[in-house]
Amino acid sequence: MKIGVVTFPGSLDDRDAQRAVRLAGAEPVALWHGSHSLEGVDALVLPGGFSYGDYLRCGAIASLSPIMTEVIDAANKGMPVLGICNGFQMLAEAHLVDGGLIRNDHGNFICRDQKLRVENTDSAWTSDFAVGQEITIPLKNGEGGFIADAETLARLEGEGQVMFRYVDVNPNGSLNDIAGVRNARGNVVGLMPHPEHAVEAGFGPDTDVAMRSGIDGLGFFTSVIKQALVNA
Repeated sequence: MKIGVVTFPGSLDDRDAQRAVRLAGAEPVALWHGSHSLEGVDALVLPGGFSYGDYLRCGAIASLSPIMTEVIDAANKGMPVLGICNGFQMLAEAHLVDGGLIRNDHGNFICRDQKLRVENTDSAWTSDFAVGQEITIPLKNGEGGFIADAETLARLEGEGQVMFRYVDVNPNGSLNDIAGVRNARGNVVGLMPHPEHAVEAGFGPDTDVAMRSGIDGLGFFTSVIKQALVNA
């Protein structure tokens, strides 16, 4: 399986995402924001960082990059797409997921190991998790507060499109403690924390299973690989 990772000017975590793809057992394919080719990949990752310096709303300029025409078309046809942090902001700006991300309610950039609760596993990127499972992966953002109007929020909750919630502490003021959502079809997932930083034992955050275990993020990438095998 080939999973494309798109690099935008200001991307910081594209190499980490490629490494996560490789450790999960797929072939990472580096894609450039100015290209119109997806190079025949089977899934896509929009990585974290500060695309275009966050000079407008975070992710707003990147959502209009040339390659996003192909990303949007592929997503609408059912290709799995994962947007991480800045990538989540791009998905929201491109209307591939509902809601939006605004400045953290405390006004500061935050970086911490964050506990999440899995709310739903019905997506291309979450089948290796269990509903109610708690995982720990790194979080780092300045504009991570998830917002939506009351009607949209009720629909996301009612239709099972909330995928992850923050546990113990809400780090950025996100409504309903929401850390990640999916589209109605389930092939597109946006997540504010960074699973690509928790994919190899000894190099991720401590968990209850074992100190320095740190592989709670790997399930995102193994999930999409297994789905591809099922659909093959």
